[in-house]
Amino acid sequence: MLVLVIDDEQAIRQVLSIALSRGGYEVEQAGSVGEASARLARGDIDIAICDIKLPDGNGIELVKSVRASGIDTAFLFLTAFASMETAVEALRAGAADYMTKPMRNEEMLHRVGRIAALRGLRDENRALRKVVDESAARLFEFKSPAMQQCDRLLRKVAPTDSTVLLTGESGTGKSVAARRIHQDSPRRDAIFLPVNCSAIPEHLLEAELFGHTKGAFTGADRARKGLFAEADRGTLFLDEIGELPLHMQTKLLHVLEDKAVRAVGSDTSRRVDTRIIAATNRDLPEMVRQGRFREDLFFRLSMFEVRVPPLRERVEDLNGLVRFVLRSLGAGSGSGAGATTIDPVAEHVLTAYHWPGNVRELENVLNRAYILSEGDRIALADLPAVIARLAPKSQAGTPIASEGYLRDQLRAVEARIVQRVLEESQDDRRAAAQRLGIGLSSLYRKLEEFDRLGLSNSARAST
Repeated sequence: MLVLVIDDEQAIRQVLSIALSRGGYEVEQAGSVGEASARLARGDIDIAICDIKLPDGNGIELVKSVRASGIDTAFLFLTAFASMETAVEALRAGAADYMTKPMRNEEMLHRVGRIAALRGLRDENRALRKVVDESAARLFEFKSPAMQQCDRLLRKVAPTDSTVLLTGESGTGKSVAARRIHQDSPRRDAIFLPVNCSAIPEHLLEAELFGHTKGAFTGADRARKGLFAEADRGTLFLDEIGELPLHMQTKLLHVLEDKAVRAVGSDTSRRVDTRIIAATNRDLPEMVRQGRFREDLFFRLSMFEVRVPPLRERVEDLNGLVRFVLRSLGAGSGSGAGATTIDPVAEHVLTAYHWPGNVRELENVLNRAYILSEGDRIALADLPAVIARLAPKSQAGTPIASEGYLRDQLRAVEARIVQRVLEESQDDRRAAAQRLGIGLSSLYRKLEEFDRLGLSNSARAST
């Protein structure tokens, strides 16, 4: 937190600055309204401790001017001219709090700490609106050796302040791993702020990450702190770090080395205590060899590298993942229905599939199947054709239905009947639909479904 002490008496400024510095705050000073206005205009002051009576004006007019400019600094007023009217006027002007001179340093630090806590909560709530709230708790006990090793590394690095680089294919769950690190760290009560580097236009990257002053560029009608400052004392997750352009890689390296950021349009830097977790599905060493990624930044980021394995290397976890996703879908439906289950044949083909899209693809497939399913059970027919065709075949050529589960068996019988009527109608589908007593569009839908499930060939084999 950056605090500006505004008072015309140098001794008071010095006393307050020393107390605030010992309290862990960055402190700057101003002795007049003019000097304070110029410093506040940069937009990066979090809290201003301001005397109401100043040689070239008063603090109440200053806060009104600051508010009119769109600057979001919180004001704590100090005055030796205590009156209820002055206090009310200060609060109406936008002050966060009010104290009278002489004041004790302990009380002043308490008031400043309360304002800082409220600002932190507000900033965190604002940032959390931009992201999906996802649980970082352990989903289940990992069974695969690859994920057990990954889990061990995450637990080891979490309590430290080390920068972490998460690598792995797209969809493996790197964002979940990053949140796990944060929630198992001493920063768990501060903000976790994820940023997709590839989603921010290149010309806005610097302003988004480091902030900007009012008027720094066209459209900058108010100052902004930037994501590094928003995540101060918390964790900033830089996803898709391999997409950063070279000039931003240089600036990011300086921030990691100096622990300070300079907003666009500002001539001063502010220190930030922000832990960095980066992630990529790119081959950064190869990008370094090609000159597309800075070697010094790679070494800085990969201080502690964790590879999140693809789903095909952790098939032992598939059944647990399937059940976890289905529980989540059932809990989020709001229908009040019981937990969704899955037919054993459908579950078998899910474990036989190679999952090029990893966990993200698995979630998408199960979400689609959940929507298509009847009742509270997902069947083979609810899965995409590319996965359903992996179902085991019986000697007759039809997919093996789960024992006691009737629907798949009925579909196979239905496919044989439809195929026989089509052959008797010499493939005249309109005539076949009339004989079957269904509409032509219904017949086409059934044929598409039979083809997707591999039932058309089985029907021919049995006729």
